[in-house]
Amino acid sequence: MIRHCVFVKFRDDVPTAEISAIHADLSTLRDLIDGMGAVHFNGNVSPEPFARGFTHGFTIDFSDAISRDAYLVHEAHRQAGARLVAALAGGTDGLMVFDLEFAGD
Repeated sequence: MIRHCVFVKFRDDVPTAEISAIHADLSTLRDLIDGMGAVHFNGNVSPEPFARGFTHGFTIDFSDAISRDAYLVHEAHRQAGARLVAALAGGTDGLMVFDLEFAGD
């Protein structure tokens, strides 16, 4: 399994409704991409002082690297990603992506 972890810094002027719409865009990709599982999205709630300005994050679980790679090149992902980046402080500078691989259960 691949857990795709994304951390973002939204611009201060981005309304909550737009953040929710971005999450919805990402969640609907599950219907389009085989092997794409749970999508979790929320604001940072850590009490530790290490967020470095990242305000929100989301994770997407993929059954394998093939599914993750199909997601990365899918047109719907590119559209959702463009909408996300447009809402970030500094564009892609407000984005961090980290993928973790886990052995099957």
